Amino acid sequence: MYFLAVFVLLGTGLTANCEMHSLTYIYTAFSKPVELPGLHEFTAMGLLDNKMIDYFDSDIQEKVPKQDFMKKQMQVEYWEKGTQSRQSKQQWFKVNIDILMKRMRQNDSGSCLTVPPHALVTDVHILQWRHGCVGETQPDGKLQYHRGMDMYSYDGTDFLSFDDSHSTWVAPTDAAKPTKRKWDGVPVLKEYTKGYLETECMDWLSKFVEYGKEIDAIAPKVHVFSKNAESEKNIILSCMATGFYPKDILLQIKRNGRILTLEDGVCSTGPRPNGDGTYQRKDNVEILKTDMSTYTCEVKHDASRVHVEKEWDHTLPISSGSIIGVVVGVVAVLVVLVLLAVLLVVLYKKGMLGSMPLRSSNSSSDGSGEALQTVTTKGSDESFDRDSGVSPGDTPTPQSSLLEQEGNISDE
Repeated sequence: MYFLAVFVLLGTGLTANCEMHSLTYIYTAFSKPVELPGLHEFTAMGLLDNKMIDYFDSDIQEKVPKQDFMKKQMQVEYWEKGTQSRQSKQQWFKVNIDILMKRMRQNDSGSCLTVPPHALVTDVHILQWRHGCVGETQPDGKLQYHRGMDMYSYDGTDFLSFDDSHSTWVAPTDAAKPTKRKWDGVPVLKEYTKGYLETECMDWLSKFVEYGKEIDAIAPKVHVFSKNAESEKNIILSCMATGFYPKDILLQIKRNGRILTLEDGVCSTGPRPNGDGTYQRKDNVEILKTDMSTYTCEVKHDASRVHVEKEWDHTLPISSGSIIGVVVGVVAVLVVLVLLAVLLVVLYKKGMLGSMPLRSSNSSSDGSGEALQTVTTKGSDESFDRDSGVSPGDTPTPQSSLLEQEGNISDE
C-alpha cells in the first residue's frame, strides 16, 4: 500500500456568494509508528472554515490552540478536558485499527523489514474519522444548519458514513457491513449523531465564528482601477478588496453617490480565497471613457472595523491602438539599427572606414587577439466522544459507553 495523504481536508463546497461557515474535526491514526518527519502515530485537529483552530498529536500529548481567538476565549478547563478526550480517542483508534486488520486478514509484519528506510512502507494502515457541520448565514446574521458529515475511511477508502437525511449508516464496502448492522441496530446512536450534527455542532460553529470575527480579523486593501473594454469607447471600472479575513465583506461601486446595482451592469466575483487564508473580491462595471462622473469604491469589513471609500482618479488605461503603435515603433527602430549595423560591417570590410589601430602589447585582451570592450546597460521594477469543542473539553457521549460495551467496531 502506498502512503496516502494523511490530513485529508474534506471540501465543504462553500459557494462564493452565500455566507457559509464550516466546523470540521479530523482524526488520523496509523497502525504503527511511521518514523518519518511530520507524521505521527495519531493526530487530531479542529478546522474552522478550513483553518486550523486546535491540534493534538501522539507526541505532544496535549490539545493546543492554533488561533489567537481560541487561546484567549477558551478557558484552561476546556483545554485540559480536551486533552483527556483526545488521549482516550488515541486508545480507541489503536484498538479499532487492530480489529479492522484482523477482519481484513492483514498482519503486522512483512515487507517493511526488508526495504530500505527511504522506501515506501507497505504494511502501515490508516484509520481516519471526519465529522462536522456547515451553516449558512441568514438575514438576521444567525447561522442555519445546511449539512453535516460523519464518516470513516480506512487506508484511503470510504469505510462508513452517516446519512443524515435518512438517519442510517452507509457501508460502501463489505468489510464495513458488520459495523453498519451493529450501529443501525442502536437507535440512540443514530439519534445522538443526527442531534450532534444539526444542533450541538452548529452551536459551537456559531460561537467560534463570532470569536474569530472579534479577534482574528485582517483588514482589506482597497484598489480602484480601469482596463480596456471590447468597445473602444468604453472602459471597465474595477473596485477590488484583497487580503481580508474573515470573508464577510460589503463592497459597492457608487456613481455620484448612488450605489450601482446589477441593473446598472455591475458584476461581482464574490469572496474568493487568495491561497494564504485571506480572501479577495472584485466588482466591475462598464462605463464610457468620456464619463466624468465621480466614481467611488466603498468597502466595509465589520470584523476588522474598516470602512473605506476610495475615489477613482479617472486615469485611463493605455488603448490597444496605442499599444500596437508603441510596438510597431519599437520594431521599426530595431530594424533600422540592424540595417545600420550591417551597413557599417560592409563598409569596414571594404576598407572604406579605415583600419583598426594596433594595440600595444600590454593592452587588455580576452585571448582572441582583440581588446575586450565593456558595454553597460540599464533595466527597469469508539471512544466516540464528539470533539466539537464540547462542554468544556470533550465530554463522552452515549456512543462512547455504548460501543465500549459492544466491542467498538468489531463484529464479534
